[in-house]
Amino acid sequence: MSLEPRKLSDRCGRLRMAFALMLLSPMLGGCGAGALYDKFFAKDETYVDEPADKLYNEGLYNMNVKNDTKAAAKKFEEVDRQHPYSDWARKSLLMSAYASYQGGDYDECISSANRYIALHPGSPDAAYAQYLIAVSNFDQIPDVSRDQGRTEKAIASLEEVIRKYPTSEYATSAKKKIEAARDQLAGKEMTVGRYYMGKRDYTAAINRFKVVVTQYQTTRHVEEALARLTEAYMAIGIVGEAQTAAAVLGLNFPDSRWYKDAYNLVKSGGVEPSENKDSYISKAFKRIGLG
Repeated sequence: MSLEPRKLSDRCGRLRMAFALMLLSPMLGGCGAGALYDKFFAKDETYVDEPADKLYNEGLYNMNVKNDTKAAAKKFEEVDRQHPYSDWARKSLLMSAYASYQGGDYDECISSANRYIALHPGSPDAAYAQYLIAVSNFDQIPDVSRDQGRTEKAIASLEEVIRKYPTSEYATSAKKKIEAARDQLAGKEMTVGRYYMGKRDYTAAINRFKVVVTQYQTTRHVEEALARLTEAYMAIGIVGEAQTAAAVLGLNFPDSRWYKDAYNLVKSGGVEPSENKDSYISKAFKRIGLG
């Protein structure tokens, strides 16, 4: 039975291909015929870089229109990968940090912002990169029932913004956030102090309230801390310190409900609020210009 010339040619071609694959198979470590075919006959697709502005604008679109911060960050990172050392790469690195922050990927934000500062320390936007690091830490501050290591880290990074860029708009915001973070640390001390008060471990409670009075006088917790010190000192018979705590409370916060409690407490012990200026309580408030 004869074959048409075209079919004969196709059949010969397939036989030559099979023979060639048989010869190549020992050299290629026993790869399957399908894998070999893919390797030798796949199309040669040459990778082509995309324009930097196109990638950058796609990143903006993903972030602002599609609200896909993860995809946006990838586009900005691609600008840096394909067009390193360009002005587009510099802008994209900062936008990548911002997109990660917006998406709640704080570790990635911190990493990108740190890289930006390392590569462009003299850039006008370096202050913003530093601020992104600080707010990434600040936004991860836990509640007062948990360890406050992250709060301390946030304060340190916020102080770095103020130290490096004292005249920037970010320094003003950083100062406000530091006060909020300090209030959180004071709240932690108060929570533990109240716990010890409930256990009637007055010495341990005093040590906690003392931290608030000496380190966090500008927080909202200081009024209660002074009242609790009055209570704890009266409970263990150190009346002089109780009188001082009540007096300092009344001097600085005369309308506080905590002062009424402290005043009534020392009065019930037959004494009046009276400040001992050598007490650590009095010195702590003199140090910050109160009292």
